[in-house]
Amino acid sequence: MRAIVCHELTGPASLRLEELAEPRPGPGQVRIGVRACGVNFADSLITRGQYQKQPQLPFSPGFEVSGEVLELAAGVEGVARGDRVLAMTPCGGYAEQVVADANRCLQIPAEMSWEHAAAFPVVFGTSHIALWRRARLQSGETLVVHGASGGVGLTAVAIGKQLGATVIATASSPEKLALAAAHGADHLLDSSCEDVRERIRELTAGRGADVVYDPVGGELFTASLRSMALEGRILVIGFAGGGVPQIPANHLLVKNVDVIGVNWPAYAELNPRVMTESLQTLVRWYVEGAIKPHVSASYPLEEALAALDQVVTRKSTGKVVITTA
Repeated sequence: MRAIVCHELTGPASLRLEELAEPRPGPGQVRIGVRACGVNFADSLITRGQYQKQPQLPFSPGFEVSGEVLELAAGVEGVARGDRVLAMTPCGGYAEQVVADANRCLQIPAEMSWEHAAAFPVVFGTSHIALWRRARLQSGETLVVHGASGGVGLTAVAIGKQLGATVIATASSPEKLALAAAHGADHLLDSSCEDVRERIRELTAGRGADVVYDPVGGELFTASLRSMALEGRILVIGFAGGGVPQIPANHLLVKNVDVIGVNWPAYAELNPRVMTESLQTLVRWYVEGAIKPHVSASYPLEEALAALDQVVTRKSTGKVVITTA
């Protein structure tokens, strides 16, 4: 089988397309014929040795795949050969086949395409657990979504609306803001030229934001911290802007603000019941037509480096996927 392989932790440029032996499922695992794999910013971090959990070299990147179950390890239940599934993997998705824990696989409905399924788990799962479980976003509250045209940003806009919030979307261009508006954002804020703090205060009649969803970090985090409502919550999703905020604790006291970390992959290992419940809810919403992945680009496996570059350089909107056929 073909796979994109990382042999040294020098970044995405080190990735190579190679022929490998078919993987064999271990206890509790299944082997999946990969149809599509979602591309994430973290795929670049893992090739630099900067991810939270690093696999041993050599490895293939790729945390989320869709495909058909080809083989089951002895004793595996709840999954059958031939099932259409989406699966979360610690790595290995940039390949024609991958093994995954059976309890990290979810059957997908016939109406969900391979590309949508591969674009689904990380971004929708992250945003749903962040807003539903971590922030406990309530209907009628105001949600600010930074980087609202990106992979996780668009899903946060859609889920925020599904949960009944008023959504303020920020992005760095009119084109990106138009995409956020198409996914339900109520208000648009151009972070490249507008004063984020003052605009949020203006849009909330001086009250401030109840919840801020921040996958960007840097100056946007600082502006958000200064524009919170009483008992507001800031969700730390990531640092795509490059700057990891240093939080002045005294600012949290003024309005009883919570800063909440969101590590979505941790649920797969530490509390898989929460992840399963979340994904089941999201698939139901998909079938009902309430949410839909925005796949802006699809690349064949041999062009995986170009696909990853689109995400790392923030040229893409929504989700980029790699396909194997």
